[in-house]
Amino acid sequence: MPTPTAAANAYAALARMRNDTSSIAGGLGTPQGSGPDFSAVLKNVIDNVAEAAQKSDMQARSVANGKANMVDVVTAVAETETAVQTLVSVRDKVIAAYEDILKMQI
Repeated sequence: MPTPTAAANAYAALARMRNDTSSIAGGLGTPQGSGPDFSAVLKNVIDNVAEAAQKSDMQARSVANGKANMVDVVTAVAETETAVQTLVSVRDKVIAAYEDILKMQI
């Protein structure tokens, strides 16, 4: 089981990633009526991952203290895994799109 400082460091890293998204898209404006801002969507995904990680961490602590059911812990860990896989998928798509843009001739 990870140490509390490892979990705190992971949450801090997620918070830094969330704050960095505002600097990435800070100068980009969203045209009227074109949908949600990319940085807002990215922040939402990162927030979901952080929330799922905190939930599974709390469930693991509850089991260690004998106050929770193991099924709840497994469910929380599975939700966290799904959220992390979603974040990695979004990251991969963004990198692929960036590489496609770099390959374009101007």
